[in-house]
Amino acid sequence: MKIKNFLKISLSLAILGAGQISCIHDDKWDAPEIVCNNKFDAPTMTMAEFVALSPATGVYSVPAQDATHPAVIFDGYVVSSDANGNFYKTLVFQDKPQNPTVGLVVGINKSLNYADFPVGAHIRIKANGMVIGKSNDVITLGVTDPDFAIGRIPESIISRFIAGVCNGNGLDIATIVPQELTLAQIKQDARYVNTLAIIKNIQFVKGEIGLPLINKDLSGAYVDTNRNLVDGAGNTAVLRTDGFFKPTSYVIPDKSGDITFIVSKFGVGAASYQNIIRGVSDINFTKPRFAEGILGGTALAYSGAFTENFESYALDNALFPKYLNYSYIGNRYWQVKSFSGNKYIQMSANGGTANTTYTNYFLVPVDFTTANNLSYRVNVGFYNGNALKVYTTTNYIPGTEITTATLNEITSNFTTPVTPTTGYGTLTTAGTYNLPANLTGNGFIVFKYEGNSSGITTTVQLDDIKVQ
Repeated sequence: MKIKNFLKISLSLAILGAGQISCIHDDKWDAPEIVCNNKFDAPTMTMAEFVALSPATGVYSVPAQDATHPAVIFDGYVVSSDANGNFYKTLVFQDKPQNPTVGLVVGINKSLNYADFPVGAHIRIKANGMVIGKSNDVITLGVTDPDFAIGRIPESIISRFIAGVCNGNGLDIATIVPQELTLAQIKQDARYVNTLAIIKNIQFVKGEIGLPLINKDLSGAYVDTNRNLVDGAGNTAVLRTDGFFKPTSYVIPDKSGDITFIVSKFGVGAASYQNIIRGVSDINFTKPRFAEGILGGTALAYSGAFTENFESYALDNALFPKYLNYSYIGNRYWQVKSFSGNKYIQMSANGGTANTTYTNYFLVPVDFTTANNLSYRVNVGFYNGNALKVYTTTNYIPGTEITTATLNEITSNFTTPVTPTTGYGTLTTAGTYNLPANLTGNGFIVFKYEGNSSGITTTVQLDDIKVQ
């Protein structure tokens, strides 16, 4: 009996199940419609108007909404992402997807925020009950906290202040277009802080090539790390990476290109700017490296006959439009100086950072096909080694690294004074060098200075560079 009853029940369930499946296929049930409703009412002000409420010092507490205090609501667009470990428990957003006028950062006591608020998410903030003010010189949004003037929003009440904006069926996600800036610009205008920027034609400084993006401490744990970016004019900026950043195997490439990051800051002054990527995909370095720290070169003219006595330049000038003043190692340039009414250019490692090498190339364009000879006057001071060398080259491309060119040394054809060891000598003719007949085409006469602030600290002066 028990077996028979079991079979009857099983058969009935099978028939019922088959009927249900048949109904589903016949009626073609649709998935339930996704309904997205905005949690907060429409904005009552722009994000820029809200940011303007931040005081110069201290914080502004936004009153709770009541009969006498209206709702304070504004919109923004998320530009940060903690998917790869940066932006720990923070959300960075700007007022528009493109050409923003202001950015903000808010602390959220919750990780993996990219899942709820991905890049481009259109968010709405109801700021009643929140505080806004400066934290480490950056305008910051948050809540009151017993330990901090501006605290993170507790995870349990995030939705009280921040919610996504609907586009009909789900979260509205915009395409964020990073604003194109330069390294000089990001330090000149505070409105760029906490906005997404792209810097083109940039690279990591030469000394960091081959290093990991993130350092380790003695225990082997990854730590917060600063790396340095540089542009063709020698402007620099810090790229800051959190120790929790996931793509830890990334190695700094021997390339240049474009980088996208969020402009950030921690403290007062230009040196406090630090910029943060969302992931290594923000680094697009695929082009050859360019020369760092080249000044001048905006009016190069290859000539076979000229004399340069530097009298037309202002004192301490380092920008020579007709020539290239190339600080290859260190940050020192040939500059115009004067003695007894005579101007010349001077280069020295004296007074530089301890145990630091300084290498500079002064490149003079020449039409070697029509040029016959080269002469110049030279003087040295505080002699501690031969710091000056002279070369010719016909394959250097302005704007590229000097290492890509073939340099033919001609130093031995000139006489450079070796005294005095203290003080200065006098500018004297170094001699005349007859350029080889087979040296033709456009190229450069290259004066190379190489010294060390704690070793070879010779000061070199050049004047009356003459090609005939």
